[in-house]
Amino acid sequence: MRLTTLFIGLLISSTLAQTPLPSSSIKAGFAERDITPDIGSEQPGGYGKSFHRTFHDACKVRVSVFDDGRKTAAVIGLDSLVVPRQVVLDARAQIEKTTGIKGDAVLICASHSHSSGPVGMVLPGEYDGASDLVKKLAYEESSCAEAGYLLRLTREIVSGVVAANQNKVPVQLGFGFGHEDKVAFNRRLRMKNGQSWSHPGPGNPDILEYAGPIDPQVGVIGAWDLQGQLVGVIVNYACHATTNPGGISANWIHYLEKTIQGGLDTHAPVVFMQGACGDVTQVDNLSPNQRPKPEDWSRFVGGRIGAEAVRVLLSMPRGTTAPIDTRQEVLKIKRRPPSRKRVEKALAIVSQPKPAGDTSEWLFAKEIAMLDFLNKTSPLVDCEVQCIKIGPACFVSNPAEYFVQYGLDIKKGSQHAFTFPCELSNGIVGYVPTEEAFGPQGGGYETRLTAYSNLEITAGTQMAKKGIELANQMAAESKPEPPKAPPFGKPWSYGNVPPELE
Repeated sequence: MRLTTLFIGLLISSTLAQTPLPSSSIKAGFAERDITPDIGSEQPGGYGKSFHRTFHDACKVRVSVFDDGRKTAAVIGLDSLVVPRQVVLDARAQIEKTTGIKGDAVLICASHSHSSGPVGMVLPGEYDGASDLVKKLAYEESSCAEAGYLLRLTREIVSGVVAANQNKVPVQLGFGFGHEDKVAFNRRLRMKNGQSWSHPGPGNPDILEYAGPIDPQVGVIGAWDLQGQLVGVIVNYACHATTNPGGISANWIHYLEKTIQGGLDTHAPVVFMQGACGDVTQVDNLSPNQRPKPEDWSRFVGGRIGAEAVRVLLSMPRGTTAPIDTRQEVLKIKRRPPSRKRVEKALAIVSQPKPAGDTSEWLFAKEIAMLDFLNKTSPLVDCEVQCIKIGPACFVSNPAEYFVQYGLDIKKGSQHAFTFPCELSNGIVGYVPTEEAFGPQGGGYETRLTAYSNLEITAGTQMAKKGIELANQMAAESKPEPPKAPPFGKPWSYGNVPPELE
């Protein structure tokens, strides 16, 4: 028995020696870190205060690091509503000091989960120089970030990058696009009055048609070690994370992750990078059907996108070279200032107590009063546009809730085989609609002037042009191709026969 076992072992060793593993010039590492907020912390995403009361699933920092032997880049997804600019700058400085990865090669993208931690809308100390009234409006009547949570977020981003960098192994990379058009819809609709409204409501007889497109592409990158084990996945898709399954949650991204990991029987991290979805959500205003419950909706959206990602991962060819390159530029973009008359009216409204019932007029007057302060103290806003190339894929970032048409424009203008627009990255500047949305047939919630969304109407075009320019400064790489079959030898002897009738 021992001789038989020894013989089999020698045979296996001999076979392995004759079949060397593939070599690779690209390394990748993945890691996760927990950023689940505490029960009782502020729930971001609205114009007033709301607090978390229950827990559904964990929120994470999701990290991928790529190293081609010449340059290293980190692509990071956060289960977070937004990522404040100062968090990005602080994290990059610590990452560069700790790992040597340059700050301009670190991309940090928020998923826009409305069920995540307290990262906005008002930042600590942001309105300390304002009048007592405006300070009260900002700190007591608005959604506010928690200083301790921002420090924790920064720390976990850095820790995740350090871990992913240490986890790097030679890999085979695959790249692909899937198609999912049943979970995302443009939430702006053209109305009979000539305007475009956001969420005018199902069954509204004045709706004519959708006012804009969606982007159904599911961008996917898969990384396998040289033994064929999946080590990490990146997914890029454009849809608001507003399904809110109940309590603290990564939102539908939780079910995206569960579907991929369950379908492939893996625990490999899934890094989600939010696409250009400023006007795209899971809500179909033209559907006559009742909307699903939040839990079911989250499963539906995340499950379908995850299933499409699995299909792409199973069919993509893999390669072992992926040159890395990066570009970055910070644009200075003007705010749209409210008129003096509008500011005076807003101050008169907010000087009175918030009314019972419909508070819309009071809330948006509050926003104008706060914006007036911001426009006086910081009339120009830093808007970073960053491009990171990983082989044939190029991530093109912006810090906005960016209208989907701009993402489509960037894809069309890019020379790279796989272009992944990433909104809400490296900072936050609010909604950035198309210029058409500000025209005679425009309108809707996203064009409202607030302390959150206020850039000049050409801001989106400026970011798109710069993103395309930076992307096209970097050489385009060929995408991996399946290995070719050997030359024809002879047909299968079992099958090269005429019909046998007797």
